[in-house]
Amino acid sequence: MIRTVAASLALALAATSGASAQSHDHSGHAAHAAGTQAPAAPAARPTIASSIKDLLANEQTRAVMEKHLPGVSQHPARPQFEDMTLAEVAPLSGGAVTAEIIAAIDADLKKLPPA
Repeated sequence: MIRTVAASLALALAATSGASAQSHDHSGHAAHAAGTQAPAAPAARPTIASSIKDLLANEQTRAVMEKHLPGVSQHPARPQFEDMTLAEVAPLSGGAVTAEIIAAIDADLKKLPPA
């Protein structure tokens, strides 16, 4: 399974090498340009809407990710997809990341105790 996930992600990401998602959050730029900064919110536990990097940075959410996508935290192509969400990676994964897997990850994340 690990090799299947790794191979599928690597092939899908290689096929989209120049077209991988390069979205950036620019929401803080207006506040910065105005010379103000929004107060830091308390760190919330990552959700399926978070980047894969954020999901893997948290010990509890990383365990959930590894349960459903074994080897994802050590995947050689991780730098190419870690800033993406699961939903963004799914169409590039060659079927390794499915709606069912995302739903299972979401259900397990929601079972975790509050941060």
